[in-house]
Amino acid sequence: MRTALVLFASLSALGLPLAHAHAASDATLAAVVAQRLQGDRTGACMAVAVVERDAIARSFQCADERELARVGADTTFEIGSVSKTMTATLLADLIRQGKGTLDDPLAAWLPAGTPVPDYRGQPILLRHVVTHTSGLPALPSRMAPVNMEDPYAGLDAATLLASLADVELAATPGSQFEYSNYASMLLSYAVAARAGSDLESLLQQRLFQPLGMTRAHINRVPEGVRAGQGHAPNRHAVPAWHFATDLAGVGGVRATLDDMVRYVQGNLGQIDAAISPALAMTHVQVSEQPAMGMNWMRVPVKGRTVLMHEGGTGGFSSFVAVDIEQQRGVVILSDTTWNSISSLGSLGLHLVDTGFPLGKPRRETAPEPALLDALAGEYQLQGAMKMTLRPRDGRLYVQPEGQVEQVMGYDDAGDFYPLALDAVLRPQRRSDGSYGFIWSQMGAQIPAARIDMQRTPAPQLSSEALGAYAGSYPLMPAFALTVREHEGRLHAQASGQGEFALDVVAPDRFEAPAYGIEIVFLRDGDGRVQSLELHQGGQVLRGKRE
Repeated sequence: MRTALVLFASLSALGLPLAHAHAASDATLAAVVAQRLQGDRTGACMAVAVVERDAIARSFQCADERELARVGADTTFEIGSVSKTMTATLLADLIRQGKGTLDDPLAAWLPAGTPVPDYRGQPILLRHVVTHTSGLPALPSRMAPVNMEDPYAGLDAATLLASLADVELAATPGSQFEYSNYASMLLSYAVAARAGSDLESLLQQRLFQPLGMTRAHINRVPEGVRAGQGHAPNRHAVPAWHFATDLAGVGGVRATLDDMVRYVQGNLGQIDAAISPALAMTHVQVSEQPAMGMNWMRVPVKGRTVLMHEGGTGGFSSFVAVDIEQQRGVVILSDTTWNSISSLGSLGLHLVDTGFPLGKPRRETAPEPALLDALAGEYQLQGAMKMTLRPRDGRLYVQPEGQVEQVMGYDDAGDFYPLALDAVLRPQRRSDGSYGFIWSQMGAQIPAARIDMQRTPAPQLSSEALGAYAGSYPLMPAFALTVREHEGRLHAQASGQGEFALDVVAPDRFEAPAYGIEIVFLRDGDGRVQSLELHQGGQVLRGKRE
């Protein structure tokens, strides 16, 4: 249930000219989904819908056609973080009832005496919680999952609230984007408490029943529902995730495809219900960087704004988009988690607008021997263990320190993946020809640096020297990278996205290793910084400083 910063994956969403999507029928939608999914090495099955003003197209498909029995109209999927938009709707409903405002301190919605942190007297407000700018960490410190395959199952409200005592905010709330499931669980608990109800009853009464979402639920399973079986991207079945009811607004809703179709229709204004004004309230922009409503990302597409959210649990992925102006919505529910392989974004965005590239299935293939040789060596994962990579018999073998060696598969998207567990090793080639990699597992993106070869120590740069790089660098129409010095470090921010810190690795070369980003600054004949190159995922964008 975590969102990672990937600049290139979002370029089309940031203002490029795009073609409008055409009206979809079941047959045309099936053809598009098949083009993206059939033969995919994950073996995923999907339920997909495109909602328009006067028609709904649906498709149920699997990477392997022999598995089609896995999904159907009665199958419920874990929708993960898309649940957050529903929690935001309940909050908006309470605000419309006069029971609070977005400018209320979070502390005012929690039990008296709860140790809610502030930053130099600046409190966390509800608007910060629904825009992921609260400054709270990703997860509560005292969570301590007993079973990592069902990590939230043992978390209760007492532990959630007590963990606030361990938090020290690093910046003023509202100033920095940092995706926080912790903050969303607190909001889930707070909304239920303010309403005087448990969260499931509140969802049923205020949202599900009015919109006709008859099979949507948290822990109380309706009759006639078939729970989907979740899978890891290596095709292994994985356990369902469970949440305490009042904390489940972070990602615990389960729903069928038609439930989510009704939810999208409600957000498009195609269903007239008492909850409609609250749905509309969640769409209004609350923060600018990145542009967000109440738990909705506001994505610019060809001069209009499309609301989007993705979700992922241990065995499921989801994507929802709402285009008010075009009266078009998209729902994708997958019984396989794609969190570690860049989520459902390419298919979802293409269904929003055909100008977005569709992408293609990930198919297993053989890595180039030169790549295997270049990756061989010993690496240090940031904040974690060492890891040794060895090529043998045309495959890559990975051995975490103190653990058994794992054989890796390889796909034509350029990712290595363990055959026995859900993770991805994504090679990162630097501008100097050397390699590192990103290790993706359990929602974490962990950069790894080579430690068995001599590297030039990183230079120490003064604030003045860092300030020489500051400026705006347009990379594409309506897409620029803004660079600034802050507290002795260089920071960058792409149009419509959150700011991220850069580490200096060599003169005029900086990295954000967690995102696989490298920035190389170029100087003119007088030694002044003139332009930059942004390297990510094997692509390069260049921009001259304004």
